[in-house]
Amino acid sequence: IVWNELKYNVVVETNYGEVPLVQCNPGQIEQVVMNLLVNAGQACGKGGKGGKIQVNTELFDDKVRIEVIDNGQGISQDKLNKIFDPFFTTKPVGVGTGLGLSISFGIIQKHGGSIEVESKEGEGSKFTIYLPTEPAEVER
Repeated sequence: IVWNELKYNVVVETNYGEVPLVQCNPGQIEQVVMNLLVNAGQACGKGGKGGKIQVNTELFDDKVRIEVIDNGQGISQDKLNKIFDPFFTTKPVGVGTGLGLSISFGIIQKHGGSIEVESKEGEGSKFTIYLPTEPAEVER
């Protein structure tokens, strides 16, 4: 699914640091990262410039930090505070449901973590996930 969105317009760079194992539902975390990559690919595909996505992982303050950074169109400041709301989307009508980031937010919270966004319109976005290294109560 992700490859179809990225294969023509985007270069993906990875920087995987050494991180401890995290007790989680791997399918749910995969769903979150996949959603962030698809969104980044769609943001980079607009405007015709060479798209670039960077995925970083590292241990940060006893948490595993996952960053997905793109050089896409970015999100305007007036929309940033709504970005995790259900059914909110910055995409045109008929593209997406506005549920991906809301579901992702819920998944990360359920794992005892957090997700943050930084963005500048015209420059790109950075989504950062923090997952605790100590186990949270996770539905399997």
